[in-house]
Order: sequence, then C-alpha cells, then structure tokens
Amino acid sequence: MKISVVIPVYKKTEEFIANLKHNLPHLSGCEIIVVNDDPEKSIKNELSAFPVIKLIENKKNLGFAGAVNAGVKMVKTPLVMLINSDVKLLDKSYGKAIKHFAEKNVFAVSFAQKEKNARTVGKNRIYFHNGFFQHDYAKDLKFGQNGWAEGGSCLIDKKKFDSLNGFDELFSPFYWEDIDLSYRAWKTGYTILFDPEVIVEHHHETTIGSFFDKNKVSSIAFRNQLIFIWKNIHDGGKIFSHILFLKLYLLTSLFKGRFEIWKGFLSAISKLELIMKKRKSVPQVRSDDEILKIFT
Repeated sequence: MKISVVIPVYKKTEEFIANLKHNLPHLSGCEIIVVNDDPEKSIKNELSAFPVIKLIENKKNLGFAGAVNAGVKMVKTPLVMLINSDVKLLDKSYGKAIKHFAEKNVFAVSFAQKEKNARTVGKNRIYFHNGFFQHDYAKDLKFGQNGWAEGGSCLIDKKKFDSLNGFDELFSPFYWEDIDLSYRAWKTGYTILFDPEVIVEHHHETTIGSFFDKNKVSSIAFRNQLIFIWKNIHDGGKIFSHILFLKLYLLTSLFKGRFEIWKGFLSAISKLELIMKKRKSVPQVRSDDEILKIFT
C-alpha cells in the first residue's frame, strides 16, 4: 500500500534539508509533501534538487496543526505518515505498521522514538488527576494501545483523519493538538496503537526551544491543556473536580509569581465561546471513563 508523507517545516532549513537527504532513501515509493510554515522565507530553491517533493508554502504562519492539515489535504493515499522536520528515519520499518490497519477501527499507529539521551519513548498513557487531564510515558514499550498518536512520528488513516476534521487549529502554534485529535478518535470508537518495531530518531522540543522562551512555552502549554479539558471532557464529576482544582492552582500560581500560568488561563478564557462551539461536535461513542480505564 502506498503511503504519503507530510513534513511540516518552520525555519531551521539547513537542519531540515540535512534530515531530508538522510530520509529520502527510506522513503522511496512514497509521495512526499513538505509544508513550509514560514511565510517570510521561501524554501523553493533549497528543494529544487528534489523534484519528487510537493511543496506548500503557507502565506501566513498556521502553527503545527494548520501546517499539517494543509499537507494532508493534498494526500490521496489511504495512509499518511506524519514526521517532523527534525525526525530521522533509521530504516523503512514504518512499512511494518501498515498491517495494523487491516483492523477497521485502527485510527493511527505511533512509532518508537530515540531521544538525544538515547532513551526510547513513544508509548504514552493518559489519565485524570487532581482536576486536570494529564499525560505521561507508559511503563513499558510493548506493542499495544497508545494514549495518542504523536504528531511528529506516526501513521494515520487518512479517511478517519478527515472525518474528525484533522488537527484543531485552536491549539496553534503547538502542543496538545495531537492529544486532542487522538482523544476525539478514542471517543469515536477508534483505536490508537504503539508499535515498538518502528523506530525513528527524534529529539523532542529542540525546535520549539529555539524560538520560544520557557515562560512562553509554559503559558501556551497551560492554555492548551485548558482548551483540551474544556472542549473534550464531558463527565460531570470530572468537570466539577476541574473547577475546584483550577481555582486552587491559579491562586497558588499567583502566590508563587508564576504569571505565565495566568497568561495561559486568560488566553484560554478569551477563546471560551469558540471552545464551547467545538465542544458540541466532540463524538460521544465512548465516555471519558471508558477511555481512561484503558490506560489505568
């Protein structure tokens, strides 16, 4: 089965080109779509040596979700592989993941990823604790169900991606968009898998850390965590718990001088009307408890 590959790119062109040269031998037979999300600098010249690549150049910065969505719109194959511009393929093992889609309810397969410190990650769990939806590494790296399909290294069913309207650009510029999409997939009744036999090299957060300071990143991450909860969690008890612990957390953050948390909160509040509209469209085939019990 033919696979299309979507690679969102934001600045760091030299690193991207180097990774692209490394990855191309492993992508023979694949349709490759690159989305340049930097409207200030074209990369047409840099990609002129790679005529097999289709290039989209966004006229404005859309963030990770918007860039990927733009690329996936061009995909005509049943499966699409998402890889970040800083991901290095070690081989063509991603082909092994195709067999999992023989199961009709499989939404995506997430890959194992080697970090800079040689640690292997990629299998994750989701849970609800002290009023907040949380995520963490799973305790093992065995094949099985995964909390979410990591947006930088996964294989996705294109038709199911489209049916869920892709990544929600409300999370722009980054963070939580892949967890949000995956949670909506879980709620629809789909399954997300982790396959340890598919291994890539991916040094997380190296790109984001180059362009945003820590306080800005923390503010965006907290804003998007709130957006996720307000949009997706429908269990009454969890909503009540969230309101109580959110008040406590905001008060504690104020005393500690963590004003970036308040900035994230106020930014989320400013989007509340749109969040509530999107909340109505979240599927409810599975309840929150049914999903969370999978990872308990």
